[in-house]
Amino acid sequence: MAAKLSIGARYRATNQVTLRTGDCRRLLREIPDGAAQLVVTSPPYNIGKTYERSCTLEEYTAVQADIVGECVRILRDGGSLCWQVGNYVTSSGGILPLDIQLHPLFASHGLHLRNRIIWHYEHGLHCRRRFSGRYETILWYTKGKRYVFHLDPVRVPQKYPGKKAYAGPRKGEYSGHPSGKNPGDVWAIPNVKANHPEKTSHPCQFPIELPERLVLALSRAGDLVVDPFVGTGSTLIAAVLHGRKAAGAEIVKEYVRIARRRLRQVERGTLKRRPLGMPIYAPSANSSLVRRPPGWASGHSAG
Repeated sequence: MAAKLSIGARYRATNQVTLRTGDCRRLLREIPDGAAQLVVTSPPYNIGKTYERSCTLEEYTAVQADIVGECVRILRDGGSLCWQVGNYVTSSGGILPLDIQLHPLFASHGLHLRNRIIWHYEHGLHCRRRFSGRYETILWYTKGKRYVFHLDPVRVPQKYPGKKAYAGPRKGEYSGHPSGKNPGDVWAIPNVKANHPEKTSHPCQFPIELPERLVLALSRAGDLVVDPFVGTGSTLIAAVLHGRKAAGAEIVKEYVRIARRRLRQVERGTLKRRPLGMPIYAPSANSSLVRRPPGWASGHSAG
C-alpha cells in the first residue's frame, strides 16, 4: 500500500485501523450500534494456552455471551458474524465441540446460521488415544434475512474446467462458471506452522487467507471489519489489504506489537504471506520426504 495507515488505539470512525491493547469489551463498547459490516474472530478455546485464563466451561460461556452480545449490537442489519472455534477438552480427556456449546448464544439474538464451514488442515498435534484433530469450524451468521454475499471474489479453480453439458438447452456448452466454482463449506487452508511465511511467536495464529475469504465475500470496500480477539492481526491485515476499515483488541501486549508491525509491513508492501488461492504444497514422488525410511514396515496392519 502506498498511503500511510492511520492506526488508533481508541475507536474513531475515521480510523483506518483501530488496534486496542486490553479486554475487547472496552473496544466494543466504543463502537456505535450498527457500525460494523463484519465480525470475524477466533476466541480462546479455554484449553490452557498462555494467552488465556483457564476457567470452568460455565464461566467461559458466560464471558463469550457478553462479548457476543456486544458484537451483535455493533453489527448492522445485513451484516455477518463469523466465529471460528475448535474443541474444548474436558477433565476426562473427552472433547466438546465449542460450536455446539456456543450456537445457542447466537441463536438467542435472532441471528441466522448460513454455513458451518469446516477449516481443514494437515498438520497439528499427534494424538495417541484418539484420531488427531485436523479441522476447526467457522460459524457464519447473518443479522437479518437479507445480507451481503459476493461469491465471485472467492471462487476457486474448477476441477473439470473442460466439462460440457450433455443435455438440456446448454448441451455442448461448458458447464462450469468461467471464473471458477463455489469453494463450498470445507476449506483446505494450511495452518500456520514453522515453515509458513506468516509465522510469528503466536502458537495458534490465523492464516490470512482464512479471514480474507470472509472479508471478500461478506463485506464491501470501506466497510468496518471487527476482530475482538485480534491475536497478531491477520483479520485486520485481510481487511486492510482489500480496502476495508478494521478494528480489534488483544490482551497480550507482545501480540499487539507484532500486529502493528505486520500492518506497517502491509503499508510498505513487505509483508510475507501465503497468497489467496495458492495450491497446497505436495512433494513430488522423487522427494526424500515421501520415501519410506529403511527399516520401516510397509503396508497397513490388518488387525
